[in-house]
Amino acid sequence: MFKKAIKDNGRLFLRFFVSLVVTCILMSVLSFTVSALSASETGSATETEILAENPDAITGENIDSSVMKELIGIDGSQTLEIVLLITILSIAPSILVMVTSFTRIIIVFSFLRNAMQTQSIPPNSVLTGLSLFLTVFIMWPTFTDIAENAYTPYSNGEIELSEMADRASDSLKTFMLKNTTKSNMQFFLDLSGKSVYEEKPSEEQPAEEDSAFTPIEPLPDLFGEKVDLNETTEELTDFTDQLGLETVIPAFIVSELTRAFQMGFLLFIPFLVIDIVISSTLMAMGMMMLPPSMISLPFKVMLFVLVDGWQLLVGTIVSSFNV
Repeated sequence: MFKKAIKDNGRLFLRFFVSLVVTCILMSVLSFTVSALSASETGSATETEILAENPDAITGENIDSSVMKELIGIDGSQTLEIVLLITILSIAPSILVMVTSFTRIIIVFSFLRNAMQTQSIPPNSVLTGLSLFLTVFIMWPTFTDIAENAYTPYSNGEIELSEMADRASDSLKTFMLKNTTKSNMQFFLDLSGKSVYEEKPSEEQPAEEDSAFTPIEPLPDLFGEKVDLNETTEELTDFTDQLGLETVIPAFIVSELTRAFQMGFLLFIPFLVIDIVISSTLMAMGMMMLPPSMISLPFKVMLFVLVDGWQLLVGTIVSSFNV
């Protein structure tokens, strides 16, 4: 009778057995976790009491070795430091791409490939590699300035990490301001509700003997006269101290996209003329079924090679930057 019940309800007994095993495992893990937490709380409490009794046990070397303390002035655990470093390393490539000349270069190369209709020739890896090396070539003066004025003093222990970051950001900001249009910068200043002011020259006023005090000037006069970047003849680098990275970076990116699309438009014109001529010729000859791109592609490649297109294009891109 018992064997028959087991045979008829075998699946139910199997589920019950598996559930029992899983429950036992979970109870064991839970008990182990509770014991570990209680032990850690006891250890941390003991450590806290020891540190309270002996404050000298915390050495300055351990505190100063914290990366978070150098960045934000607050000491953190190793886990937080690792998370912070991983986050910085994960977004560093995107940041470097956005604040360098890479954006304009890769977009122009993409326009060239689309205008020639060569599909995937040159491959993406070749265009990306060439763009990276051209970026290093163009940004070399900026990288050298960062190495000399920021990294070298920091590695020698002359400056702190925060000051090194400020010097490096100032060098990148100078490069970006040289390649940012005034209209884009003024646009983002208006969006953020900020303004730049022209420094008011200091004028020595004669002291008045009768008055006991000198009246305070209005607040805008202390900063100087408000400047409209679209109308001023001064360069953006003259306002480096007043412009923050939160407005410089988006203005620089929009300026790079604008120039890249302008260069792409000019690249399309000669290849578009070839397409029009080939299409008109094929229609005049009655070859309606022959794709014009198949005939125009060799002429585009021949024209680009005859005029030494790569040298002209790279030279134009490099000379378009203000360094």
